[in-house]
Amino acid sequence: MKRAANGGLQKAAPRVVTPSNHAYSWYVRLIFALQRRKYGAELESARLWGRMPLAFLVLTLFYRVLDRAGSPIEPALRSLVQVRISQINWCAFCVDLNGAVALERAVAPEKLAALEHHETSPLYSERERAALAFAEALTAPARRVDDACFARLRAHFGEQAVLELAALGAFQNLSSKFNAALGVPAQGFCARTG
Repeated sequence: MKRAANGGLQKAAPRVVTPSNHAYSWYVRLIFALQRRKYGAELESARLWGRMPLAFLVLTLFYRVLDRAGSPIEPALRSLVQVRISQINWCAFCVDLNGAVALERAVAPEKLAALEHHETSPLYSERERAALAFAEALTAPARRVDDACFARLRAHFGEQAVLELAALGAFQNLSSKFNAALGVPAQGFCARTG
């Protein structure tokens, strides 16, 4: 996958295509119905995960636990973390979907566009920068979460929030690496929201 001129990810052809007549289990079809209601379409990534129904169910429940109203991490920041991890992992689908969710959660389009430069952008708070630096460190192969990165994070987040940021980062790495490896394309959600 290549970077587009605007810094986004170019659309790629999927590497694995699920036949339109694939027989999904009843609970996968239920999740699809909820997706159609929320997004207006089934998510292409979900169609692939749905071919492994138990894994898909567990993955869906795991994400619902992380993306709940009672999370100690505000919704907009959760979305920014997910988009940044998706950018690093070259996942066009995840950047698109999570970017659209970020816009729905009142993240300004300029702020979303400046995400790769969060350390120097005046649009980001120190709290956001610490969370995003942590997300980058747990994602980028050439980096690691060292003591300085962790201390910076702890200056802005309590222990429960740190646990949930680590879990969210682990989830998004799993999701975006799966989608990027299989060439799951963007579905145009950001274009519909922006």
